[in-house]
Amino acid sequence: MTERADRIIGALRSGHDYLTTVVHGGLAAADLDRPSGASEWTVAQVLSHLGSGAEIGLAVLEGSLSGAGPKDMDFNKSVWARWDAMSPAEQAAGFVTSNEALVRAYEDLDAQTRQDLRIDLGFLPAPVDVATAAGMRLSEFANHSWDVEVAFDRTVGLARAATEPLLDQVGMLIGFLGKADALDGRHVRVAVRTTSPERSFGLDLGDAVALTDEPAEPDAVLSAPAEWWLRLVTGRHAPANTPNGVAVTGDGLTLDDLRRVFPGF
Repeated sequence: MTERADRIIGALRSGHDYLTTVVHGGLAAADLDRPSGASEWTVAQVLSHLGSGAEIGLAVLEGSLSGAGPKDMDFNKSVWARWDAMSPAEQAAGFVTSNEALVRAYEDLDAQTRQDLRIDLGFLPAPVDVATAAGMRLSEFANHSWDVEVAFDRTVGLARAATEPLLDQVGMLIGFLGKADALDGRHVRVAVRTTSPERSFGLDLGDAVALTDEPAEPDAVLSAPAEWWLRLVTGRHAPANTPNGVAVTGDGLTLDDLRRVFPGF
């Protein structure tokens, strides 16, 4: 279990360091005001979301370490209000400081703590281990980092260091993210085959959306880079941001069907 936590924390560090270079690389005021990959958010607002989320995440981690537990919703609202009141330049600079503090706090956890600590996120039925909590932050961070980068390069993909850990945990939320009713009652079994890394599994689109073993007789086959599969699930799948290697074969499903199943949030 500590190996998984180590890998996720390493991905949080490399992702932070890279996005920090983007911010410090000279984002002008016009760049911060540019529309991001997140609907209705500018680049600065995405950085603000990541920064405020890091501040709240650090409070959650510290509450678990001390035994005090998570903060209440009033604390979260006060953090969001403070970040919303910042200028775009302040939001960008604040992201670097706030996210560094969270990443460093995860890095400072020793092996035993990474194994044994349980973190109460405040919105799940039970506390989770370090790997799960850090993995949820990695999902948020990697996808919103993409939202920033795609504002300047529509061909960019998710960070490579984040792709494999996120691929291992995508099943946790797929039932929430997927909308089975988008197929108007059709039951479709999809074989999903990814590259970088290579994986094969099933996607069952019936009364609910779920991952399964690869079906022996699928209605359709989705072939895609693993990073795009992850972006599909979170709604970052516009045709302009879809690489040429993505393909659906079979008569049971189209790419546009999958885009409707995963509208994003």
